[in-house]
Amino acid sequence: MAYADVQMFVKKLKQLIYSNDIPIIKIPSIVREGPQFQMLYEELGSMIQNLFIHQNHDLENFEKVTSLRKRFKAVAEEAEDIVDLFLSTVHFGNYGYFPTSVFHPSLNLEVVMRSIDSIKMEFMTMRMDNMKMDASQRRGTLQMQSAGTSGVRNSLGSKKLLEKVVVGFDRDAEIIRDKLAEDGKHLDVVSIVGMGGIGKSTLANKVFTDPFVVYHFYVRGWVTISQTYDKRDLLIQVLSSIDDQLELKKATDSQLHEMLHRSLYCKRYLIVIDDIWSTQAWDKLKLFFPDHNNGSRILLTSRLTEVAAHAKSHGLIHHLQHLTEEESWKLLCEKVFQGDECPEWLIEHGKQIAKNCHGLPLSVVVMAGVLAKEPRTENMWLKISCSFHSYIASDEKGCLETIALSYHHLPLHLRECFLSLGGFSEDFQIYSARLIRLWMAEGFIQEDRSQSLEQIAKGYLMDLVDRNLLIVERWTLLGDVGLCKVHDLVRQVCVEKGKEERFFLKIDSPPSNRLCEAITTHKQLRVVTNQEIDIMRLSPSPSPSIRSLVCFHRKTTLTDNMSKFFSCFALLRVLNLYRCELIDFSHGLALLVHLRFLQIWLSSFPPSICNLWNLQTLIVTTSSSSMVLPNNISNLVNLRHLWCTTDLYLPSIEKPMKLECITDVVLGDGVDNFQKCFPRIKELTSTLYFDEENDFEVLHHLQILSLIGSGYSRRRSVEREFLRGEPNLGKNHIIIRFPATLKQLQLQSCCLPWSDMSIIQSLPNLESLAIKDNGFKGTLWETGEEKFQQLKVLGLEELNVKQWEASSINFPCLQKLWVVNCVYLEEIPLELGDISTLKSIYVSNCGTSLFTSLQKIRQEQDDVGNYELNIKVDGMYVPQHDD
Repeated sequence: MAYADVQMFVKKLKQLIYSNDIPIIKIPSIVREGPQFQMLYEELGSMIQNLFIHQNHDLENFEKVTSLRKRFKAVAEEAEDIVDLFLSTVHFGNYGYFPTSVFHPSLNLEVVMRSIDSIKMEFMTMRMDNMKMDASQRRGTLQMQSAGTSGVRNSLGSKKLLEKVVVGFDRDAEIIRDKLAEDGKHLDVVSIVGMGGIGKSTLANKVFTDPFVVYHFYVRGWVTISQTYDKRDLLIQVLSSIDDQLELKKATDSQLHEMLHRSLYCKRYLIVIDDIWSTQAWDKLKLFFPDHNNGSRILLTSRLTEVAAHAKSHGLIHHLQHLTEEESWKLLCEKVFQGDECPEWLIEHGKQIAKNCHGLPLSVVVMAGVLAKEPRTENMWLKISCSFHSYIASDEKGCLETIALSYHHLPLHLRECFLSLGGFSEDFQIYSARLIRLWMAEGFIQEDRSQSLEQIAKGYLMDLVDRNLLIVERWTLLGDVGLCKVHDLVRQVCVEKGKEERFFLKIDSPPSNRLCEAITTHKQLRVVTNQEIDIMRLSPSPSPSIRSLVCFHRKTTLTDNMSKFFSCFALLRVLNLYRCELIDFSHGLALLVHLRFLQIWLSSFPPSICNLWNLQTLIVTTSSSSMVLPNNISNLVNLRHLWCTTDLYLPSIEKPMKLECITDVVLGDGVDNFQKCFPRIKELTSTLYFDEENDFEVLHHLQILSLIGSGYSRRRSVEREFLRGEPNLGKNHIIIRFPATLKQLQLQSCCLPWSDMSIIQSLPNLESLAIKDNGFKGTLWETGEEKFQQLKVLGLEELNVKQWEASSINFPCLQKLWVVNCVYLEEIPLELGDISTLKSIYVSNCGTSLFTSLQKIRQEQDDVGNYELNIKVDGMYVPQHDD
């Protein structure tokens, strides 16, 4: 059970006890409650250690421990509500507001402390009982419980192959077939990975029955793995698929094992292991299949990239992609009309139905089954296209149950992160950096002292990607997720499970009394809406139960209500006013002191925002050409990420901040340097000036740096309100100092001479370098003899360079090279093709001579047997040369 939200509350208590940076803590009524904060802090910390961190409890007490954890979390949530309401009462009173009777001017934790004592006593009693239990008895109980607690796979989730109609897998099948038939003699594993219902089993069957594969392998067998599996059942499955004449029912396990050994002995075999869920299952299964050094192969299918990576030796992991709209339509027609033509009057609605399937073959098959049973009339197909989701949901043995298996297989710490994806609208492109910080603000990320919360959250995100529950729309240069989205059916599972578990309230239609009821009955409610909500009309005095509010509509009635009736939203942690453009940031919003995440439209940056001392992430969208930060910005003592769509000007600052990421900041004359303002900064975007030193070396934690020439503006505006220093165009000298910690560097419109590249080449940890819009200027780039020691990614975009002289020695670790809109560049240095680590070269909108150089690189690499290097020009692969 996740307890990250309790950890976050404990950290808040620690700040209330020990921090001197927060103005509200100095108020006498809060100071007086210090002993209560201290006692609660110690008790919660102790219980976290006992119930969650020291997880060495025997399985005979598994249910008891789980029950105690649930009760403890509920008590901790109640304690947090009491503390937060008390802090809000004090804060409101400090500004002359006296809210409803829900708010208490004193802190009363007696009931909570009694509940914690009760849980503690039960836990200690359970531990004492454990110690008295005989060790042998305990071991026996453990074995019984282990067998009894294994999850049983829902039989509804066992998939049928998509019958005989296969569309869109020809190229995939060819790739896998060729890999299976490679010359390598050792037993190897090829894997097909993808989300539930995408057609992994169908593709495996297509390959399994391919005439060439049938000819190539003397023995072929197929076994489908459930989440709980039995060794005897697996042996019978494989043997039955190899020879259906064998008498297997009366054979013992050892006899079955011997029969399989004889069937495979010294024969080139192919075994398909379909739908495997764990690395442990693979470790047990692989013992059945001997390696006789004769080219035998195993073909795995799994939803989990982790399993495929664990099983892979030198084999291929093939990630199966969604069908295109054209392929979806073709499959739908094949299934419905069985080779006949679709009538013209049904084509428009039929294509819309195929489009609604979002490239998932299982969805297409389900909808084809619906269409096949209904009259083939235009009105009926229109009705079905408009009610797509209801038809999918009504197919109990189809899509949603198949995909829901992935949810049930999620570890507990990922379930809240997964369910939160249901709050986004269909096809919404999610910035992964914002999603991660949203999870952090919600308290979904479990602390680990060896990693930062952000690193842990990135791991959670990649886990969901590897489980094929998130679709990556765009990768960063270093291979992190940049943009992602959720397949519509996965999102529907999130919504359904979210409703079942009362995780959030999603309002997709005009609200009714349902919202009022939810507000008054739910605790710590999350609300996601694309509709206007008039809270005061629905309930005259709602309690402040809403903890998270995400709005996808443009109107501002809700924000007007929040400003006027702010006490109804006093406990908000997350406020995402994604499209609600505000003229002013009202004083009422500034009283929501428990906010951790705020995304908002503003015309200016008011000082009252700095009252929100709990803020971790602040995202500001504006139409202004610049925005001035108030000098009390450092009151945001918990702020780690500040992102804005325009330049931020910092004229002065009262004390250093704990910011880790800030975008497009310009320091005013009242600020000495970045190090004094942001000593912990890890990610920074800054303007580069030529009339002063640009010293970033003092930023000892800096890992990501983007430098923008002072003559450049994102909006290309002529006037900039706070521009200082001379534009760098035409200047010949500049001083830049970089920290050794730097991993990613982007230079845009800086017009540096190529001779200064040696400064960057010397950076010991630099992994990614992007040079854009004449970041360097000049027609010749001589890389010299110095190495980029760790550089993995190099990007060149819109440069006027003509000649580039470099060798493989300069880039010993390079993996990706991309060149975009460098129309004057004559060629890519041929020696770069010899870099052993290089995986891909991507070129777009460049000259014909450069394309010729890529053809030479392709030819040279083919001649030495390097077929792994991918070369793309304007989205098309440069083909390999035939012998």
